[in-house]
Parts: sequence; C-alpha cells; structure tokens
Amino acid sequence: MIIDLTDTTSSEIASALLKARRNAGSPAMGMVGTIVVVVDEASHHDAMKAANEAGREHPSRVLVAILRPGRGASGLDAEVRVGEGIPGEAVLLRLHGELAKVPESVITPLLLPDSPVIVWWPGGGPRVPAEDPLGRLGRRRVTDAAATRRASVDYSARAEGYAPGDTDFAWTRLTPWRALMAAALDQYPTKVTGAEVAAAKGNPSADLMAAWLQSRLKVPVEQRNSRGPGVTAVRLFTPSGPIALTRPDGAVATFSVPGQPDRPVALKRRTTSELLSEELRRLDPDDVYAKTLATMVERDALPADAKKVGESARKSTAAKVTAAGKKVAASSAGKEPASAKRAAAKKTAPKPAAAKKTAAKKTAAKKTVAKKAAKR
Repeated sequence: MIIDLTDTTSSEIASALLKARRNAGSPAMGMVGTIVVVVDEASHHDAMKAANEAGREHPSRVLVAILRPGRGASGLDAEVRVGEGIPGEAVLLRLHGELAKVPESVITPLLLPDSPVIVWWPGGGPRVPAEDPLGRLGRRRVTDAAATRRASVDYSARAEGYAPGDTDFAWTRLTPWRALMAAALDQYPTKVTGAEVAAAKGNPSADLMAAWLQSRLKVPVEQRNSRGPGVTAVRLFTPSGPIALTRPDGAVATFSVPGQPDRPVALKRRTTSELLSEELRRLDPDDVYAKTLATMVERDALPADAKKVGESARKSTAAKVTAAGKKVAASSAGKEPASAKRAAAKKTAPKPAAAKKTAAKKTAAKKTVAKKAAKR
C-alpha cells in the first residue's frame, strides 16, 4: 500500500503508517529498529532498495530523508509504503527550505520507541558523524568512504571525533578478509616479518586493512596498486614463506600457506544490502575499528620508507637456505674443474701396457693369416 502526502507533518505521517498497517491486516508492529537513510534525490531509489532488502533479515522502519535546503518555502512531502513486498515499513521524506536544516525535528517523532536507530549516509557521510544532528539520534552511524573522493575523507577528524557506534562500509567490506587472515595464523602460528596489501588505487578499504595489520602484528605493511577490483591480495611474510590470500577477479580467492596446497575460497564482493545487514547484526561499539583509525593516522605521519617491507623480510628461511646451498655448490664446482677433467680422462684413456698387448696380438694374427695364404 502506498500513501502520498503533500505539505504534511510528522503526526500525519504517523497516522498514515497506522492506517496502512491496519489495511494490510497487521496492526501490531513486529519491527526491530529504525533505519534512517540520509541521501540525495539521485540515489534515493538504490538506497531504499538496499535498506528494504536488509529488512528481510531485520524487519525495520526505513526513513529515507532527502534534504533540499534553499530559499524556497519550507515544506514536507512524504510517501508511505507498507506491504508491496516490503518486509517492514518505508517512508520517503522530502524536506524543503529551512526545514531541511533541522531534519531531526521531522525524524524524531517517527522513530520506533524503545528500539535501536541506525543512521546511514550512502553518499559518504559528514566529517564527524557523531556531531551531525541526525547522527546524534543513532546508536549506530554508518558511512561509506568509497562513495566519495579519497581526499575528502578526513580520517584524522574521524579518529579524533570517534564515538562508540561509528563505522564505515569500507571497514565492513574487510570482515571476510580479516577473518581468513586471522584463521590462517591460528592454523599456522608463526612469526610475521612484514605484510603487503594490493588493491585498486585510492581504495579506502586497503588503507584500513594496512592499518589493521600494522596495529595487530606490529610489523611494516606495504601498500601496492593493482588493477582491482577492490582489494586483490593480502600477504603475510614469514620465515617459512608467505601466507597469501589473492582475489584477482573479485569473486574467488586463492588461499596459500607454506607447505600446503593452494585452496580456493569463495570471496565475492558483497552488495550494499549485505553490508547493511552485517551492521544491523552488531550494534555494540567496534573497538577494533577505533584502534585501526588511530593507527591509520599514525601511518599517514610516517615517511614513505617506513611503510615499505624490505627484501630480507620478504625472503623466507627456506629460500635463503636453498640460495645458500646453490651458492656453495657453484663455488665448489668452480674450484675443482681441472681435477674433475683429469679424473674423467684417466677413466676413459686406455693404459699403455694394454695398448701394446693389443697391437702385438693384431700383428700375430696378420702373420698367421699370411702363412695360411702362402700354403694354399
């Protein structure tokens, strides 16, 4: 059921929601929270679709706010949707004029009581989410650094202004990568001498992955550019060889551990709705993300050489032993070439006494043949 409201108020929208639920035959609310989506006109359709798909796992009231500040008259237009394949409720709000500068006055009366609020900015997000008027309403504040230019994401400000509940889709995209690398070190405990992250140029997830590895392993982490898509490889250098997770096609990765055969791993790039569903599953503060942000600020202050992995750290002990063995073999072979040739010549050359006996036998045989011929 779809109800269009023009030049309306929050109380009229709440009444329309109640009416729509009764007409749909479900007057009771079975929703677990409210998702507030702050978006522009161009991308509101995709954002609402992703929120509704995430609502299939977490039925929620979705409030999509399109802010249109300007010199025009203040006003509020709304579109209420209940049913029509939507697991919860969806309200599209267009705030005009001065009303767009105080969106919390419209959103607050529409929040579900006694339930968590998740605020999501699909287009990037404010500089400090916790200081935003709508961000203050949320228990969880979700931004997406990949949706904006890399230079416009001030991680120093986000680290300084971090508040429990802040997160970013650039960090959420790393969950399977972090889980696999942590599991690798659990199954193959060894010393890590360095690490490397390869990704498309300007990928914020690669920056966060490098900062996370550095904060957890306390080793230099080098970043390299690749053709993408997204993060394509993570390597941990160990004395026995690299532990590597490579994904060149964005779908299937190869998991490599020293001394074991390579294994394929399903590691496809997840959709926006899947990322949002993960954030809805966890509403407690992400302390690891906070530490990673702090480490990222520290990395930005380091010189370029300090963020590179040396060749000695890249080479494994096995490779060093093999190289040393080849070097010794080559040097040994270079010292005794003449003696080896003389030994071979002695084995193949006939002895002088044996040669004389052979010649004498041949001469005697010739004389015997000649005598027989003369008798005939």
